Amino acid sequence: MSGIGTSHPVRQGFAFGIRFAAGTLLLVVALMSILQGISAVSEDGLFATVDDYSYRLNLTTWGWVHIVVGVLLAFAALGLMMGTVWGRLIAIGLAALSMVLNFLSLPYNPWWAVLIIALDAVVIWAASTWGPAAD
Repeated sequence: MSGIGTSHPVRQGFAFGIRFAAGTLLLVVALMSILQGISAVSEDGLFATVDDYSYRLNLTTWGWVHIVVGVLLAFAALGLMMGTVWGRLIAIGLAALSMVLNFLSLPYNPWWAVLIIALDAVVIWAASTWGPAAD
């Protein structure tokens, strides 16, 4: 019978797989956020025109917010892939922030925002279930 502190090769491989998958998925979310931001900054016709919305911002402002968050998400993804605790914590926090930002931008591009919110939820789940001590 193995104790709690005993490392097991299968658990280590599974923990690495979850960590790497979460990092890769977060990198995809980062890239999508950057592309969404570039599209908004260039005033692409991809976004809907919203007349009466409580959280209405200039489309260029939304674009720059998404670009900055996307770049930060990419750095967090690299930290998560390397297995650092700071990468894990920052990835969870930034994925949650990305969920909120995409919720606020729902009227501008609803299908895209819902997709990113779902991907962020998977990243948060994967990053929070993987324990660094399991490696």
